Amino acid sequence: MNKTNLIAEPGKQDIVLTRLFDAPRELLFRAFTDPELRTRWWGPRRYSTIVDKMDVRPGGVWRFINRDKEGNESGFHGVYHDVVSPERLVFTFEYEGMPGHVLLETVTLESQNGKTLLTDQSVFQSLADRDGMLQSGMESGANESMDRLDELVASL
Repeated sequence: MNKTNLIAEPGKQDIVLTRLFDAPRELLFRAFTDPELRTRWWGPRRYSTIVDKMDVRPGGVWRFINRDKEGNESGFHGVYHDVVSPERLVFTFEYEGMPGHVLLETVTLESQNGKTLLTDQSVFQSLADRDGMLQSGMESGANESMDRLDELVASL
């Protein structure tokens, strides 16, 4: 399985994740934009993901809910700013448990000899917000999501 690389340079307000997938970018784009597929890979395995809203177009809103085995829920939402199939998605991301801390996320998919390089850049409003995200366990959650995405596209 490929490894997800995370870069969070000191003093910069962004986090960049990259991973090479053995799948065409059209398939990865579909996994990001098809609500049924999104529920199968987004978030850590210990949660089920519910797509409450997912209007994948500029100005469209999204909202996902992670639910644990006890029924506890955490919500996340945002607005799509740019959608260019099959190469780029730009959207905001906000954890409903900490309102007001909005980041801008850009996912790019680049074809490389039949494989796809995914680059996911999250830009935060402040260094404190970025560091708080890192301290929240975001890295392990992102790694697990990317592992699940890799498994999903391999099965399609």
